[in-house]
Amino acid sequence: MPPRSPLPQRLGLDAAWMRTPDLDRSRPDPWPSMGAWLHERLSEFIDVPAFLAEQRIVYEGGTPAVGTDPYRPHTFVWFHRDLSEEAPVPGRIHVVHRDEQLIVIDKPAFLSTIPRGKHVQQSVVVRLRDELGLPELSPLHRLDRVTSGLLIMATEKRWRGAYQTMFQRGEVGKTYHALAAHRPELPLPATVRNHLGKRRGTMQAEVVPDAAANAESLIELESVLGADAVYRLSPRTGRTHQLRMHMWGLGVPISGDPLYPVVRPVAIDDFSTPLQLLASEVAFTDPLSGAPRRFESVRTLPLQSEA
Repeated sequence: MPPRSPLPQRLGLDAAWMRTPDLDRSRPDPWPSMGAWLHERLSEFIDVPAFLAEQRIVYEGGTPAVGTDPYRPHTFVWFHRDLSEEAPVPGRIHVVHRDEQLIVIDKPAFLSTIPRGKHVQQSVVVRLRDELGLPELSPLHRLDRVTSGLLIMATEKRWRGAYQTMFQRGEVGKTYHALAAHRPELPLPATVRNHLGKRRGTMQAEVVPDAAANAESLIELESVLGADAVYRLSPRTGRTHQLRMHMWGLGVPISGDPLYPVVRPVAIDDFSTPLQLLASEVAFTDPLSGAPRRFESVRTLPLQSEA
């Protein structure tokens, strides 16, 4: 890991960093200058000459890098990338709870948990680090971008370990609610167990036949709304797209799902049809205080477009 960045966060984002390789005695002068190394490593992603001219690439002490600087092994540099324009995700991030260690928020659909791919500024982490002035704010678990509801975050790095371990051990009770078609003949409650996997480069997860179960969910009927119903979902594991897959497997795919049962092309700025899946409740024993904790979403089904 690098030393502490000499550049402050920008809009809730840490500066990117890179390190020159350690000295290779078989190649004592692999690059004639720092500028040559930067060009080889970064020219595909940024305008290296412009960044250097504008002093946007700095060394550990904050000194700007100069293209003609002699190449130095094991040397860190930092810089902020240019950010692409992103369509603002509609809907409010509700702060359900805040104390010294934790912040519990209720996020709208279409907002990423962490900056990723084309969703950088429009992510919970980036927006709240900037809005709340908490540069170390980090999520203790994740929700899919299209899923709404409760997300628990640590305010500082020093608190993260204890709470992260709690999640890894499965000591957090999570309850979701989903809207889907009502099938009176479906025997409920039902516990779904199977092996779910997701291959890199594919959008959908898949059931792996004859493999030991790694995903388990309890599905219950909560209420009937005409042709639809609200289902209570209690995941006992946390595989990718687990609840969406398990509902589909029961023949009641969640309303508004852009991936199951079929992948539907949806524009990146189309916020008109939220997935009807809500992370509605979390409960646990606080690993630091020993006190019971329980939080509920302020949202209810059916979820409406907040655009």
